Amino acid sequence: MNIIGLSGSPTGGSSTDFLLQTVLDGASANHVKTRLVRLNEKRILPCQACGKSPEPEYCFFHDDMDGLFSLMEKSDGIVLASPIFFDSVSAQTKLFIDRTNCLRPPDFSSRDKAVFKEPLFKGKKGGIIIVGGEKENYDSTFRTARGFFIWAGIEIVFELKYSSSGWEPGSARSDNEIISRAKECGNRLLSSIAENNKNANRSR
Repeated sequence: MNIIGLSGSPTGGSSTDFLLQTVLDGASANHVKTRLVRLNEKRILPCQACGKSPEPEYCFFHDDMDGLFSLMEKSDGIVLASPIFFDSVSAQTKLFIDRTNCLRPPDFSSRDKAVFKEPLFKGKKGGIIIVGGEKENYDSTFRTARGFFIWAGIEIVFELKYSSSGWEPGSARSDNEIISRAKECGNRLLSSIAENNKNANRSR
C-alpha cells in the first residue's frame, strides 16, 4: 500500500509540512509506504490549455509532473496540503492542480457537447490539509482543493483545517489537539484504503 503526501508550502519547517507528515505517520503500518513531496522543489510548467487529449500520456509537456503522475498512479492514497494565499491554495499547489486537468480526458466522439471519459484515478482515496491564519477564507481554499479530487475521481476521506494566531512557522508542532486530529485523519485514510482493497479483492 502506498500513500503520497503533496505539500504546497514554500516554507521549510512549516505547519503545512508538519501536519502532512503527521497524517502520513498516522497512516503508517508495516505494509504501508508513505512519501512526502514538496511541490516547491519541483519544476512544474503552468497548464497551457492545449484543448486536446494527450492520451496515452498524461500531458504533452514533460517536466517534474511526469514523476508526480507516476507516483500518484502507483498510490492508493493521495493527501494534498496547502497554506492559504489570497483566499486560495498556494501558487505551487495551484500549478500542480491545473496540470492534473488531463486526469479526466475529453471524449471527442461527441461533437454536440463537451463529454469527458472516466477519471483516471477513480477509486483512490485522499485527504486535504489547509493551513492559514485566524481570518483566512478557508471555504474558498477548500473548494479549490476539492476540485482536484473531484476531477481526478479521488474520494475525499478527510479534511483538516489548522488556524494559527502567530507568525512563527511550524506553530502546529506545539498544538497537541491538531496533532491528535492529524494522526486520526491518517488512521482514517489507512482504514478506508484497506476496506477499499478488501472489497476490490472480493469482487475479483
